[in-house]
Amino acid sequence: MAQDEPPVTKDSWHLHDAQELARRHGVDPAHGLHEDEASRRAQQHGPNEIQGRPGRSLWAQFLDQFKDFMVLVLIAAAVISGVIGDLVDTLAILVIVLLNAAIGFVQAWRADRAMAALQQLAATQATVLRSGQAQVVPASELVPGDIVLLEAGNQVPADLRLIEIAQLKVDESALTGESVTVAKHTSTLNGVAHSLGDRLNMAFKGTTATHGRGRGLVVATGMATELGKVAGLLDRDTDRSTPLQLRLAAFGKRLALAVIAICGVIFLVGVMRGEAPVLMILTAVSLAVAAIPEALPAVVTVLLALGARRMVSLNALIRRLPSVETLGSVTFICSDKTGTLTQNRMHAELLLADGQEWVPGSGAPGRELAGPLHLELLRAAALCNDANRNRDGLWQGDPTETALTQVALEAGLDKAKLEHQFERVQELPFDSERKRMSTVHRSETGFLAYTKGAPESVIPLCSTQWRVQGAVPLQQEAMLATAEAMAARGLRVLALARRTHATLPAPGEVESVESGLSLIGLVGLIDPPRPEAALAVRDCQTAGITPVMITGDHPATALAIARRLGIVVDGYAEVLTGLELASIDEAALRERVASVRVYARVDPAQKIRIVEALQARGEFVAMTGDGVNDAPALKRADIGVAMGRGGTDVAREAASLVLLDDNFATIVAAVREGRRIYDNIRKFVRYAMTGNSGEIWTIFLAPMLGLPIPLLPIHILWVNLVTDGLPGLALAAEPAERGIMQRPPRAPQESLFANGLWQHILWVGLLIGGLCLLVQAWAMSTGHAHWQTMVFTVLTLGQMAHVLAIRSETESLWRLGLGSNRPLLGAVLLTFVLQMATIYVPVLNPIFKTQALSPVELMLCLAASAVVFIAVEIEKLWLRHKRPTLAAS
Repeated sequence: MAQDEPPVTKDSWHLHDAQELARRHGVDPAHGLHEDEASRRAQQHGPNEIQGRPGRSLWAQFLDQFKDFMVLVLIAAAVISGVIGDLVDTLAILVIVLLNAAIGFVQAWRADRAMAALQQLAATQATVLRSGQAQVVPASELVPGDIVLLEAGNQVPADLRLIEIAQLKVDESALTGESVTVAKHTSTLNGVAHSLGDRLNMAFKGTTATHGRGRGLVVATGMATELGKVAGLLDRDTDRSTPLQLRLAAFGKRLALAVIAICGVIFLVGVMRGEAPVLMILTAVSLAVAAIPEALPAVVTVLLALGARRMVSLNALIRRLPSVETLGSVTFICSDKTGTLTQNRMHAELLLADGQEWVPGSGAPGRELAGPLHLELLRAAALCNDANRNRDGLWQGDPTETALTQVALEAGLDKAKLEHQFERVQELPFDSERKRMSTVHRSETGFLAYTKGAPESVIPLCSTQWRVQGAVPLQQEAMLATAEAMAARGLRVLALARRTHATLPAPGEVESVESGLSLIGLVGLIDPPRPEAALAVRDCQTAGITPVMITGDHPATALAIARRLGIVVDGYAEVLTGLELASIDEAALRERVASVRVYARVDPAQKIRIVEALQARGEFVAMTGDGVNDAPALKRADIGVAMGRGGTDVAREAASLVLLDDNFATIVAAVREGRRIYDNIRKFVRYAMTGNSGEIWTIFLAPMLGLPIPLLPIHILWVNLVTDGLPGLALAAEPAERGIMQRPPRAPQESLFANGLWQHILWVGLLIGGLCLLVQAWAMSTGHAHWQTMVFTVLTLGQMAHVLAIRSETESLWRLGLGSNRPLLGAVLLTFVLQMATIYVPVLNPIFKTQALSPVELMLCLAASAVVFIAVEIEKLWLRHKRPTLAAS
């Protein structure tokens, strides 16, 4: 008969007795729900599925790509070009706009796939007890109150309050970040607040049972599960514009307004001087189109695409193109610990036997490195152990046990040979209440029992300290203090003990096997840092980037790894735990994130809070992660970095960057590449806008000085096409500047024109315009009829001289070397040849309204162009003296 369900209390199932919860859910754990009751609850609660928000149509997503102001400016330029008859320019601009729209559309479509991956993560089938019978049903049909049966290898289909277990261990790494499997129990937890990783009487949807079996009460399904809460976080609309997108948007608005104003002035001044209105309209419109660097989006796209291709060779796969440049703006890197900063494998760090320490790996492998006490400790670790080799010869089983077998092998003790010599005849498996396991082996003198487990569980059972020459009394309190000191160093500590038996103990006699033990020693294990991670952390700090560790692991372990890597240097550095984080408000958190470098036991929502608190302080944040629990923070960060080897599909879909080698050092290499790309984008803007500035000054000042308009519309469009094209694209190949990782990140609010860029555009553009007008005035005053062709040539070649000079903001071209960017050198030479063709190929003269120059006229044009190069080199010399630190780097 159906019963009314009790009110749901969120997040407190672990604080209640399992039988009482079953009663409140109206179910007998031994019988399960009736089919009709399950159907009624299914109608009430809905399917046990992860729900996503309704997706926008592909057409709507495509139209969104045309909302950017710079794109609208380019579309307007294309329309104007078409009106004045320049269909080639119109077509070129439209191709650029559509290319960028296509790229943006693909990015938006990819971002929505994270929800689909999350929906696929849930188990498809579940074994459930209904009407007293075990049956397999689709996991989507589970309801609160169902009794689920778990076995090793099963994926947990819903959030369960465990009722009955037998040595159940669950891999929760994807949800909590815990680096080792978690042993479960059924006891009610005390206290009020417990992080997900500490709720040992719960099994969560999407995690995997790795050992043993269990029975649990379904307390949450679908979006009410912890996995569902992650999906809800991931479903937020948290897209943020990248630094480059923000800077280009601001640049486009200012440029459009400036161009409209200048072109209006040029038109009015020309008409007032008596120029034909039609000619002035064409000139002003041509100048407007030329002043807008329509090649900028194409160059940016090419730069980002080439950078993404180059990053693949660095084991970094770019999933969102603008993220290539975002890396160069990063001020904080929030990294997961397990697998990114560490090797994601447990390793025996220290063996302590009777006060004598031995550090594995301190020399060449061999028995001689370990003394008799340590060899007995390793023998116990290998025999009291359930790890085994697979077909490939690799150890498989619990990570802690595989680490113990490996360190024993390094000391010359092969587990297989030991098991042949000391046959296992009896065992007492590990369980979470005893926190230990014992095995009994046949020996030459009878039977030998080994016990392995938590120090607080094993040491109280020991009365003596084992020695080769005979046992001595054990100081239990001192040994427990030693174990606590090792744990405080971030080690996972195990105690191993032994006892001999003349006869085989009766099966199940736990007390006879696990009493009167003789302690052999302690083993400290840890997931060690990657060898290259410490150097990568130092590189970050040198580059002004703050590395932060955010993990679901224990605080002591997190702090120990952080100290080894140099993330913290203070022995008493602050570790902010998830429980502490939950108790402070947003204002307080914004203050704390400025100084905290290690976060432990945090849940997915808290990771987002940390990211948002840093962003609220004006920081640009990169977040790394590999689990389902990391996906919302990966999406919320300015750049999300997922693991390619050990990560989940959900994390990879939510991220902008995937590390193919799961290595923190790869992030640092990617940051270097991101900075190089942004530098080269600035170089293109410097080059293109300076050239456009020169064109504007030339046409604007000529009427002011009483000179005729020096350039025709065809000249302006040719200069714009040739100079902004190949040379601009070739800047993408410019190598990184020296000292690129010894300078701080760009301030997030920094303009694209910061650090003297706009001043350079102004004065060099004025110089180019002045040189053009000087040549025009000289030619007209001396009777040279080719003055318009000379101005046209100086304007083109002056920009070629400029692009060679700006390859570095401070270093001279001669120090860089002409051949260090061969694509650019080739583009400059090709542009020179094309310009000469417009002058000296007769068939082109009527098209471009040019005339062949005499050798003297050509030499004068070359000399005027060289002045631009010399002037910029003098500017760089001044900057080197002004910024000696940068020059020295």
